[in-house]
Amino acid sequence: LLTTGHTSDYAVGYATIYGDMCGGYAPLKDLYKTEVFGLSKWRNTVGGAPVIPPAVIARPPSAELRANPTDQDSLPAYDVLDGILYRYVDQEQSREEIVGAGYAADVVDRVLRLVRTSEWKRHQAAPGPKVSRRAFGRERRYPISNGYKG
Repeated sequence: LLTTGHTSDYAVGYATIYGDMCGGYAPLKDLYKTEVFGLSKWRNTVGGAPVIPPAVIARPPSAELRANPTDQDSLPAYDVLDGILYRYVDQEQSREEIVGAGYAADVVDRVLRLVRTSEWKRHQAAPGPKVSRRAFGRERRYPISNGYKG
């Protein structure tokens, strides 16, 4: 069974253990949500008719855990979220460097806190391909106990 979790959701704890993470292999594990959307749009341009319904790509992302939710109800837009995550995870930039790049300090603080507090969940994720500079897993692990703040 393939899982549907991706880096953006793994990073902030939005990949659900009995949903997005349920399976034995995670083909999207090392792709940010904006990259998944880009690949989906590209795939629909190859080989004739679209294989992914355009309405699925256009629909706002949602964990669908309540009526009419969207991920952006509690997260920044994915282009902002992925920008912060890319700088923090792949480029190993500090909070100060990310804020200095033009991201709002309160948004950066919230995202970095979510990354720290979601480490336990990433330890339970299925394996997947490595396509980024620095993937979650063996290349980026942090303690999940003792109040570690990084």
